[in-house]
Amino acid sequence: MPKLIASPTIIPCVGNVTKNAEEFVGLVNTGEGSLSLTRVQSPPGWVGLGQHADYREYRLVLAGLLHVEHSDGAFDVKAGQGADTEAGEWVRFSTPEPAGADYV
Repeated sequence: MPKLIASPTIIPCVGNVTKNAEEFVGLVNTGEGSLSLTRVQSPPGWVGLGQHADYREYRLVLAGLLHVEHSDGAFDVKAGQGADTEAGEWVRFSTPEPAGADYV
């Protein structure tokens, strides 16, 4: 039977400025340990910590620009584009543009 997810759980994000993620599906909001569906509205100038991904991550940018640094270089993900990060890869995400970014 389909279930309504009435609201997300707000999760604080690590970085140089305050940012929250809205987890709709995942360990915190629904108890799902193998999948996470989270919306992030990232402010301009936010820079996350470099990290080795614990799991495969996909990010879909809805608006703005997400900058992705990795061990072999960097690239930008614009609205309508996505990023695919393998588990174990080193990455650092940031939102350097004046509009920040809205992504899932």
